[in-house]
Amino acid sequence: MLVAENVFFYALAAVMAIGAVRVVTTNNVVHAALYLVVVLAGGAGQFLLLGQEFVAWVQVIVYIGAVLVLFLFGIMLTRAPMRADEPLNNDLRALALLPTALLAVVLSIVLIDQFDDTKLGLTEPIRTSEVTRSIFRQYLVPFELVGVLLLGALIGAVVLARRD
Repeated sequence: MLVAENVFFYALAAVMAIGAVRVVTTNNVVHAALYLVVVLAGGAGQFLLLGQEFVAWVQVIVYIGAVLVLFLFGIMLTRAPMRADEPLNNDLRALALLPTALLAVVLSIVLIDQFDDTKLGLTEPIRTSEVTRSIFRQYLVPFELVGVLLLGALIGAVVLARRD
C-alpha cells in the first residue's frame, strides 16, 4: 500500500543519496559543502516524518546553520582553491567496489540477524522538555565544549588566512 509518508520517505532518501554521491564526486569544494546541505536537510526531513520536530530543527540549526557555515568560512578564509587543478578521478574506483560491496553485505547480514522481528514499542514521541532537560543538565559541559571547539576552529581559520 502506498502511503504518503512512504512516498516522502523514498523521495527524501533518493535526494539524499544523490546529494551524498555528489559530495564525494564534485571537484569544487564549495559545491561539495552545498551538496552536504542537501543531505543534512534531507536528514531533517526524515526526522520530521518520524514526528521528531525538535531533533529536525536542531539538525537544521546546528548542522546546517552552524557547522556548514563554519566549513564555508574555513574554505573561504584559508583561500583554498575552489576547483581541483587536476581531475580527482582515477582507476581505483572499480577496486573500491569490492570492499564496499563486502561491507554492505556484512552490515546487512548483521542488521537483519539482530533486528529481524524486533518491534519498536513507541507509544508516544519523546517530548522536547525531556530533551532540553537532558542537554542543559546532564550534558551541559560537553554541549559547551563543542561550542568552544567550533569557535576555536573558526579563530584558527582566521589566523591561518591572515597574511602578515
